[in-house]
Amino acid sequence: MVHRRHAPQQPGRQETGLPKVVFQPPAGTQEGLEVMTLADFRDRTRDWPWHIATPHRQDFHALLLVTSGTLRHRVDFTGYVLPPGSWLWIRPGQVHQWQNPDLAEAVMILFQEDFVAPETAELAGLGVTTAPMPVCSPGPSEAPALAAAAEQLAAEFSRSNRRPPPVHAALLHRLLDVVLLRLARLQQHGHGAESAPEPFLRFRDAVERDFSRTHRIDDYARELGYSTRTLTRATRTAAGLSAKDYLDQRLALEAKRLLAHGTEPASAVAAHLGFTSATHFGKFFQRHTGRTPLAFRASQRALPPT
Repeated sequence: MVHRRHAPQQPGRQETGLPKVVFQPPAGTQEGLEVMTLADFRDRTRDWPWHIATPHRQDFHALLLVTSGTLRHRVDFTGYVLPPGSWLWIRPGQVHQWQNPDLAEAVMILFQEDFVAPETAELAGLGVTTAPMPVCSPGPSEAPALAAAAEQLAAEFSRSNRRPPPVHAALLHRLLDVVLLRLARLQQHGHGAESAPEPFLRFRDAVERDFSRTHRIDDYARELGYSTRTLTRATRTAAGLSAKDYLDQRLALEAKRLLAHGTEPASAVAAHLGFTSATHFGKFFQRHTGRTPLAFRASQRALPPT
């Protein structure tokens, strides 16, 4: 049993008005990973200075396997209903919101990206906050194996004092690999991610790093060593849209996150995202969402409480 004072989910600094939860590994456990139940998590959040239903970000990955009840959760402006057997994958940077954590039970696997081997991280698509869809409902051929892997990982995590540390750490790494690779394959199935061209994969990662620094596809092409035509062709193959549209969608998503859940004025959001002026940002936002930044913020404030 992990004591509450070592809980990895601790409120951190606020970022443009959004609470941020940071990972703090429990003392005496493998750094970068923790496995717990949703009941454990509910107990820990009683120490938080804000309510669990408050929209927030986190700096680590969270995998949830719903074991009983029906969990409702909101991730980046979309609500999801998860019956038993469903998985939820919340990635660092996504804005998410608990809606009924008291009415479900789940296994929670929390980990930092650097805990995962680089080859597994690449195959599982870690580091991307926009895709794929965070919810996965495995079919009867995959669900038992995924659930068994999660149970084995939870059991091994609780045995930290029963095995030599190197053996315990190696087992945790490999069991997490099994969960991630199986789950990522199910999430990516049918979306072309398994055969995505390398130029797109590199462009996708560069966009995650630099979307607030530059909005020019020419800059990405030059830094990655490709032509703009190559980037556009690869992005159309993998994502079904041009490289410019892919970048604009990422910018629009971040703008919606900051406007809906933050408190800074639209001019500050514009500066944070690298726009040269609030007017330029307003035109961009209206073109991609159909609303002005202020109208979008007002519409989100008017939503009924969850």
